[in-house]
Amino acid sequence: MAEDEIIGVVSSQVGQFDALSQLLASSTSLQVAFAVLVAGIVAIVLAYYRFSGWARSQRFYYHRPHLSRFVRVAVLPLFAIALISSTNAYIQTFELFGGEAGRAAALGGDAMTAGETFAKILNTMNILVIGYTVAHLIPVVIAKREKSLLEKADFAAWREMRGFPDDAEDVFHRLYRWVPPAHAPDDITEEEMREKLETEEGRRSLEEYRTGKGVPIGSFEELADDPFEEWKKNERAKYGGYFRDCVSGGNQAGKKLRTGRDPEEIYPIDTWREEKRLGGFDAIIPGARPPGYALKKRKDLPKSVSQILPVGIFVAVIIGVVSWWGIDLVVLATATGGLAIGVGFALQETMQNYFAYVVIRKDKVFVEGDRVQLDTGYNGYVHKITPRVTYLRHALNESFAIIPTRQLVNAQIINYSKEIMMVPAVVEVGVSYLNDPRQVTAILRKVGEKAMRDVRDDRGRHLVRQARCPYLDGNRKSCGCDKDVHVDVSQPVVRFTKFNDSSLDFMMWVYVRDYGSQYVTKTSMLLYIYDEFKKNDIRIPWPIRTVYQGDERREAEEIGSLDAQRNRIVDKYGLGDIPGGGTGADE
Repeated sequence: MAEDEIIGVVSSQVGQFDALSQLLASSTSLQVAFAVLVAGIVAIVLAYYRFSGWARSQRFYYHRPHLSRFVRVAVLPLFAIALISSTNAYIQTFELFGGEAGRAAALGGDAMTAGETFAKILNTMNILVIGYTVAHLIPVVIAKREKSLLEKADFAAWREMRGFPDDAEDVFHRLYRWVPPAHAPDDITEEEMREKLETEEGRRSLEEYRTGKGVPIGSFEELADDPFEEWKKNERAKYGGYFRDCVSGGNQAGKKLRTGRDPEEIYPIDTWREEKRLGGFDAIIPGARPPGYALKKRKDLPKSVSQILPVGIFVAVIIGVVSWWGIDLVVLATATGGLAIGVGFALQETMQNYFAYVVIRKDKVFVEGDRVQLDTGYNGYVHKITPRVTYLRHALNESFAIIPTRQLVNAQIINYSKEIMMVPAVVEVGVSYLNDPRQVTAILRKVGEKAMRDVRDDRGRHLVRQARCPYLDGNRKSCGCDKDVHVDVSQPVVRFTKFNDSSLDFMMWVYVRDYGSQYVTKTSMLLYIYDEFKKNDIRIPWPIRTVYQGDERREAEEIGSLDAQRNRIVDKYGLGDIPGGGTGADE
């Protein structure tokens, strides 16, 4: 029944188009006008692609991407609307209702029906072009708003960091002045604070100061009318330097990078900001990444609302046009419903994977680069997430695990990289029963403090999290080891865990900044422990049974000969949060 109704509607429309063809055949001028319209639309489409390619090679495309996109989306469709509207007005005014074609159609007795059909076709073309333009302009406005919000978030991060690492000058202190607190914090005395305030170096050390709980002191006073606008100018100036280095050849690649290339060789300013954001706001080195690097990272991201919106708006316009032409949408939906259900069943798993992919991306369950462990025991890095499968790379590059994305939504996943950036680096060791466990505890605390201070990456940043970065004590900028510490921790932690068969067992740990840092830290601590135990005659029993024949007293005397030295370590480093620490020995 539904099919019969659709066939009837289609037959009626075919009859109208037959009359239209007769109308076109009856007038040479009408044929010329229609040919000009078609040729003009084709020319505008071709010009649109040429114009888009030209615009992508211009400087303003990189410096003002939203304006560039607005121009590319709006200008040529406006020409198309003007062409179609003028042709429509000409044909309807001079041809359909007053010219030779109108008289010929009138003699046939069907002039108004054919004329209305032709006018409807021209109006439909106008509506579609307008719908296309509006559908693509709205996402430009939305994207601009999203980027503006991200820009404000970057400004807040810049304020918290008191300047980005790639600032050419001390922009922060040009825009803000530090105001000291009314009273000294608990960690220092009033006299010490007054002495520091008398010198520029002392004021700077107080400005960078963090209390024992990691809280800064003082406040900042604005020196500019609008610091945000001044900061934006500075960021645009930095991007201008990046762009000049790219096009001039003054970059890491040693060659002139070209604009308008596919894949892109130069980041537009929005991509440049995003790459900086992902890289901790470090400087972006021109030519350091291969062409298309940023695009490849984002190619598997799910479509955002602003990307899907043009399709939705244009589909709505088409549906409206179809309804305007007299086709019953309910009947059409009923006729195609069975096909839609069949396709839905066939693509069930595909859709499950896709929606699982969208959920993972939206909720940020994990992202590329996170260290995760599945309930199957597999532990590795998230290499790539796609709408069909997710790739996990083993930490030692032994294998790839390829898992349907839908399975990860219901799986139990441990994410070692999400939000709480603290992972314990744990070392276990057993010592002889002849050694004093209090002395061993103090020596292990000494090792832990040394690891906190000395274990660093190749950029000089501490791997161990701490409440206050040691660099601040030397009036230097924090390396970030004191950031993202959202829980109260006192490091290092030492625990006397067990009386074992042949040893006193101890455990020591410090919290490092990410999962991979624990291995370097553990290796360093084991080396430090070996040196300290050897220096202080702390003995690790061999994994054998020893039969003593009167030598235990001699061995105890040998160990006791260094009691005074070990007790000095106890008095200096203590036992942490373990009661009963001091020995009373002299330093």
